[in-house]
Amino acid sequence: MDRPISRRDFFDGVATVAGVAALGSLAGCAGPGAGRPNTIGTKNLKVPSETNYPPVLTGMQGNTSNALSVPHALRDGRFWDHAGAPEPTGEHYDLVVVGAGISGVAAAHRWLERAPDARILILDNHDEVGGHARRNEFHPAGRKGPLIGYGGSQSIDAPSAWTPEGKDLLDKIGVRVRRFEEYFDQTLYTGMRMYGSVFCDRETFPREKLVVFTPGRKAPEWIAELPVAEQAREDLLMLYGHPPDWFPGLSDGLKKERLAGLTYAEFLRDVCKVHPDVLRYVQTMPNDEWGYGSDAFGAIDAWGSAGEHDYPGFQGLELDRATPSEYNSPSMIKGWGADDPYVYHFPEGNQAIVRMMIGRMIPGFATSTEMEEISTATFDYGRLDLPRNQIRIRLSCPVVSAANDGDPATATTATVGYFDGDRVRTVRAANVIMACWNMVIPYLVGELPADQKDALSKAVKVPLLYAMVQLRGWEAWKRAGISRTRFTGAYWCGAELDYPVSIGEYLRPKTPDQPINVHMISTPALPGMSPASGSVAGRHELIKTPYEYLEYSIRDQLTRLLGPSGFDPARDIQAITVNRWGHGYAPEYATPWNLDFYPHGPFPATVARRRAGRIAIANSDSVPAAYADAAITAAYRAVGELQA
Repeated sequence: MDRPISRRDFFDGVATVAGVAALGSLAGCAGPGAGRPNTIGTKNLKVPSETNYPPVLTGMQGNTSNALSVPHALRDGRFWDHAGAPEPTGEHYDLVVVGAGISGVAAAHRWLERAPDARILILDNHDEVGGHARRNEFHPAGRKGPLIGYGGSQSIDAPSAWTPEGKDLLDKIGVRVRRFEEYFDQTLYTGMRMYGSVFCDRETFPREKLVVFTPGRKAPEWIAELPVAEQAREDLLMLYGHPPDWFPGLSDGLKKERLAGLTYAEFLRDVCKVHPDVLRYVQTMPNDEWGYGSDAFGAIDAWGSAGEHDYPGFQGLELDRATPSEYNSPSMIKGWGADDPYVYHFPEGNQAIVRMMIGRMIPGFATSTEMEEISTATFDYGRLDLPRNQIRIRLSCPVVSAANDGDPATATTATVGYFDGDRVRTVRAANVIMACWNMVIPYLVGELPADQKDALSKAVKVPLLYAMVQLRGWEAWKRAGISRTRFTGAYWCGAELDYPVSIGEYLRPKTPDQPINVHMISTPALPGMSPASGSVAGRHELIKTPYEYLEYSIRDQLTRLLGPSGFDPARDIQAITVNRWGHGYAPEYATPWNLDFYPHGPFPATVARRRAGRIAIANSDSVPAAYADAAITAAYRAVGELQA
């Protein structure tokens, strides 16, 4: 009780009082709640020594109230009333990067490649490097070494379709993606007769039922098990079997144009005229990948994603699949035809890429930066912000201002202010790269023109929860015959056993009696709205949802799924980390919601990412696309603009 009250504590307290009033804001976040989670930072911030390694923190992590209290205070217009006058540190850098995520660290890495003597400072409001690429680490008894999971950016998805910039970075840091085909055991679960499934839950249907997609099982067999109305069963048999041509007489192009004006749910309801139980069954099909349901997911992208068990109903249209439609989302167009297996995965996800870059830039941070050794390397966070470093990373230090020194057209330097937990400090830089969320930038760079601020504010990120649940063993999963499932309407929309990757000295769990991680995802965007509006409303609800409810819902859903197979949450769950990403996926252009400018333009992101004097804008929002290679491409572009 005798700990001095810092200004950061004060902002948390103010936010608690102001939270209800903040619900109506454009950004879609209520004010952060009271309390002070553990933080990581430099020595002068008086960070407790027992919390100097972020990956082992459990409970609520990610976009915590501590990480968001200052950004929210800026948004609400109350930060500068209490922050005090900025105090210069006297530091001067060639480059200051705002954001230590994939894009920000890639920008620093690229800058150093082209200017080897540059001094660079990276600032971030979180307690960990990587942004949404976060490592979750557990140490279960009896296991040799840690059990590692991913708390955000997941995999190197479809590397054959990665951007040239993304491929360039992977090559330069030594990530040889084809090696993952050896490191990833593609037959572990199927060899044990464990498959994908769907869990029809009580939130959606009168009774709960687990339906397993055993290979070779025909649609009529598993459809017969679904707890749906008889008319819905007949409709599903038609959709998965031989649906008619819903748009007879129209050309291929006009059929695709018609689909572009519909969501998938609208296509099924208004065109196919199916029973409401069909809509309930398909609602969460896109949630894992897109962060929202079939009522917001475009029908043209559903057609592009259709598979054996997903998005039925398009076969009778006989659409040409040789090339994508111009109305498909940009990332779908980019990856069209790529047939890479989903195996290019580090145990900690794409945070391994961030750590490999940082280890090359900051001596002593990592004991190794090699692809096969990064997961089991040790990391010294105390090395990140040493005065002698050429590259410094300052965590738990949210940026509060960035401005050109003088007229942006002629300025040669800029000043960046950040909050260190007690006061605002400023540094000077010859160049600044904003690798943070687009919607934050208007509050930091006040000199931007109105049209650019408006374009930046339109990048409403999609909220996500990524939970990593460490289990004592996975015998119940084997008895149930599943390795993953989709829930049709419960709070968590998916659960799956972790990817079986052994790389270097890191060994995957091999037998069901060994500890394992289970990845669960929740997508808070509310249904019945556009992706942007649903994300704002869902973020309001998420910020008010306590960790205790999230843990309860995890235990409850796993018990409902696996209880009949012997699962006991009190015995089997040993640790839980919930990575809350209230500002999660970068929003992507998609029909039918963006038909006012997509696909022919002009695009808001083009205006939003305009350089302003010595300040350039990176991050995946500026592309926009929620993929690691997009973040890297944005970083390369920003560096090129400033070094031109």
